[in-house]
Amino acid sequence: MNITRGRIGGAKKIVVYGPEGIGKSTFASCFPDPVFIDTEGSTKDMDVARFDKASSWEMLLQQVKYVIAHPEVCRTLVIDTADWAEQLEIESLCAQKGWTGLEDAGYGKGYTYSTETFGRFLNSLEDVIRKGIHVVMTAHAQLRKVELPEEMGAYDHWEMKTSKKVAPMIREWADAVFFANYKTRVIEVDKKKKAQGGQRVMYTTHTPFWDAKNRYGLPEEMPFTYDSIRHVIEKDMAPQAAPVNQAAASLQRDTEKPVKTEPAKFIRQEPDTSMDTAPAAPGESSAPDPFTGNGPEKGKRDPDKRIPKALRDLMIAGDVDEWDIQEVVNDRQPGIFPFDMPVRDYPQDFINEWIIPNWARILDYIKEIKEKEEIPFN
Repeated sequence: MNITRGRIGGAKKIVVYGPEGIGKSTFASCFPDPVFIDTEGSTKDMDVARFDKASSWEMLLQQVKYVIAHPEVCRTLVIDTADWAEQLEIESLCAQKGWTGLEDAGYGKGYTYSTETFGRFLNSLEDVIRKGIHVVMTAHAQLRKVELPEEMGAYDHWEMKTSKKVAPMIREWADAVFFANYKTRVIEVDKKKKAQGGQRVMYTTHTPFWDAKNRYGLPEEMPFTYDSIRHVIEKDMAPQAAPVNQAAASLQRDTEKPVKTEPAKFIRQEPDTSMDTAPAAPGESSAPDPFTGNGPEKGKRDPDKRIPKALRDLMIAGDVDEWDIQEVVNDRQPGIFPFDMPVRDYPQDFINEWIIPNWARILDYIKEIKEKEEIPFN
């Protein structure tokens, strides 16, 4: 048995939440070499690196897998925001189950399924941490009225704007949870009380009025700036070489070993052994650059704009055309549709309940088909 003593450094898991407009995205952009998974488009006016806006839960997961497979693209991964990401997850789950909402499952089962799915997402972020990449997760804040027992009164409590089961799971996962807010002072002028101030501060420890924590011995209240925690984030970081175009460099690493993940099972049909291959890492040399859209054959894939947006975005990101989708559907669901049926005419429930949930596995199958069709030159 091995026993280790002393402090163990490494990448950090940081959560920052607060009211809209306080500067959560700007705060996250100050972390070392960040790349954003922007679920709500809040970074469109910021000079930062970002993936295309995720229009589905499956697309968001593919973006995380890309970072795991290509850790050189960034030193910080920012999930902006957790509550919007959770909404994508709920939409995906409801589409798979044929629900109109989580309540359709009855007895709170829908929320349990959703929490388990989001928990697996947090586990995938642990793989990012193991690559030495910081993870910053932002979230909006909401006020909740807390009723004290025995009619002693009530008070307002700030918390993350996620579901009741997901919020504590995120807090447990994080190394630090910072609550950002405007500090207001109440003064008396002419026997009337007025509010003054508006200074942005962040709170680092839990109180009855907000959720917060940290493992670094930080003051309870600090200016809401990255400089306040810079010494915590950067003290364990190795010096970096001269900056390079990391995203472009990653696309040239054809020999990089793909990350192995647990393959998803196809709905309504058990996979055959020919499908048991390791998932291809999103963003290999044949795919477009997820940050700039540039690739070896820029503009090669331009799916029909009448295809539902969630699927169309996945097709563009994975460099997949309609013929690829039609071939997979014909092979894996033979006879369900005519082979030449346009993807835009596929039933919405088939797209939501079969294609999108199995997208990672579909990419594997398409890659396998193309490898078999390659004819070597003599």
